Amino acid sequence: MFDPLALKTVFLLRPDIVFLNHGSFGACPRPVFNIYQQWQLEMEKQPVEFLGRRHDDLLDHARAALAEYLHSPTDSLIFVPNATTGINIVARSLSLQPGDEILTTDQEYGAMDYTWEFVCAKSGATYLKHPLIAHEGAAEGFVESFWSRVTDRTRVIFLSHITSATATILPIAEICRRARQRGILTVIDGAHAPGQIPLDLTQIDADCYTGNCHKWLCAPKGAAFLYVQPHLHPIIEPAVISWGWLPGASFSKRNGWQGTRDIAAYLSVPAAIQFQEANDWDAIRAYGHELARSTRQRFADLTGIAPLVPDSPDWFAQMIAIPLACDAEALQKRLREEYAIEIPFTRWNDKMGIRASFQGYNTQEDADLLLEAVKRLLPEMARM
Repeated sequence: MFDPLALKTVFLLRPDIVFLNHGSFGACPRPVFNIYQQWQLEMEKQPVEFLGRRHDDLLDHARAALAEYLHSPTDSLIFVPNATTGINIVARSLSLQPGDEILTTDQEYGAMDYTWEFVCAKSGATYLKHPLIAHEGAAEGFVESFWSRVTDRTRVIFLSHITSATATILPIAEICRRARQRGILTVIDGAHAPGQIPLDLTQIDADCYTGNCHKWLCAPKGAAFLYVQPHLHPIIEPAVISWGWLPGASFSKRNGWQGTRDIAAYLSVPAAIQFQEANDWDAIRAYGHELARSTRQRFADLTGIAPLVPDSPDWFAQMIAIPLACDAEALQKRLREEYAIEIPFTRWNDKMGIRASFQGYNTQEDADLLLEAVKRLLPEMARM
């Protein structure tokens, strides 16, 4: 059994902070961060050699390692700085028309809602949000409910693999299967998935899938990927038109060179994968899930507010949303200032709460402190 306190010393996090917010930007362990800085130093020693002659081969090697981890063809995978960029690339490449519909849920990441609303405002398409309800623990219930909103006008289905506000794992593989039968494009926001849950992009079979490596995979900030199935390669436009834009160039070539930039974070992704493999990350994920599971039940007992989804690893992993009957934004501030607890507040529809992430460096004492702090502050902050 691994030691969370020993693992915490491997990360660069401040020891005086109870860090329960791995889900927002991740945290990079020292061995991976050292590799990242080595790549930066190597680039600065001979920038022309590094960027002018080695750039493509270096990226190809890193993409191959990531593709193996994701069970994806290397040629269908490109690096992007973050999942937001990945969704923007896809959404802004589509030729949407007035009357087309993009179907999603009411719990998508706000920046992605803005992206699709921006695209719809320009194209005349409609962005439709279906209420997300976890049906008695059965994924089939959500699938049937969601699929009931599909119409002949549904052009795109856009879903999070794990929602940001409520930390809910969605049964995307079945949605993608049905969509493929109907000829509907599937675009998946997997920002929180890589490293938190096992990923097999071939099995999921989405048309487009983007995910962050700098969150739960623990790579340096600015490392993410976009996976696009081959039949869509010709229509996907690069975020930046640069020297890769050549007649007949491959998908990866067109999206590889984006002008002068630091690619060290991308090149460090194989080191992050190796770090997790060397530290039995399956056991750490199971540990994080159990800590999340017990903590959400203790909060339900404290507040009397039922958890948002059933008690099953099918619905949540190492991250939980805790609904609270108070001003969660004000609570977040007091938790940070009075208890040195770093945790985000969340808002979904008319509900508010906090979202706790449990990484391998978190301990039972971290969860206990959060519970005790909220228990003390709630009477002062409860809504009248």
